[in-house]
Amino acid sequence: MIEVRGRRRGVTDVPTWLRRDGPVDPIAVLSVARQVAAHLSEGPAGAGGRAAARRLRWLLGVHAVGLAGLSGTVEWSGRPVDEAAALELAAAAPHSEKFTGKPGLAAVPLIVDHEVTGVLVVDGPSAGKAVREAAWLVENALERRHGEYTTVADEFEAIETYLVLQRAVMGERLQVQIRVVPDVLAVPLPYLVLQPLVENAIRHGLEPLGRGGTVQVQGEARNGDCVISVEDDGVGMAPAEVAALLAGKATGRVGLSNVDRRLRTAYGPWYGLVVETERDAGTRVLVRVPLSQPGVLPS
Repeated sequence: MIEVRGRRRGVTDVPTWLRRDGPVDPIAVLSVARQVAAHLSEGPAGAGGRAAARRLRWLLGVHAVGLAGLSGTVEWSGRPVDEAAALELAAAAPHSEKFTGKPGLAAVPLIVDHEVTGVLVVDGPSAGKAVREAAWLVENALERRHGEYTTVADEFEAIETYLVLQRAVMGERLQVQIRVVPDVLAVPLPYLVLQPLVENAIRHGLEPLGRGGTVQVQGEARNGDCVISVEDDGVGMAPAEVAALLAGKATGRVGLSNVDRRLRTAYGPWYGLVVETERDAGTRVLVRVPLSQPGVLPS
């Protein structure tokens, strides 16, 4: 097995742009990230470009954020300190296909399916690191316009993004172990299947303990299937609670039932969630999908 750390960061690193005064609410950050994805449904030059830039500006805590399509027109939220320099970077970025910038100002092309689709510009403290984090979020949102499936590798990276935010709040109280065998990294599965399971493990498994705990996420090939487990050493659940969760009858906790339903719809009744838990004994949730399925391809 290998330990997956993601292309841009490890799960123990807290991005510089999240180190603000006061606590960071990861649920609020994830909500904003989802709003960014919704605003970008028509691309960076679409009607939601300015709204997406506004949300990204809040998320990054910078002076200004600009989004541009290939036409070169930049939709700004906030005013860059040196607007002429910012526009010059935005015009040059699509041709460089890599990060460009200077202290306090940075631009990066947005690449989807190996093609440049637009430009992201960030003006503010730690702009270089911030623009890389934001570019991953925007590219991910743009990629998800094209279909319903992603890969295990991309889902694990989404998990790492969520865990970075949680580590910003919980610090050393949250311990994380992520392991996946290379054989399953390219396996397709529905978008956002794993992140709700990790969120459930932390919010409803570890947080009630007060002292924190450990979340383990593992992926392997087993008997023709890809099997992914999300396990915590938290408070656990009674069997009746699990039945209510999977039936969608638990108030405020619809994540598990949604994932279970989506898996069964995509792969058939044998591929729903399996939940192993007891009171005060932690919880393990198993996701099983075929290593290959006719008609199911990552977008």
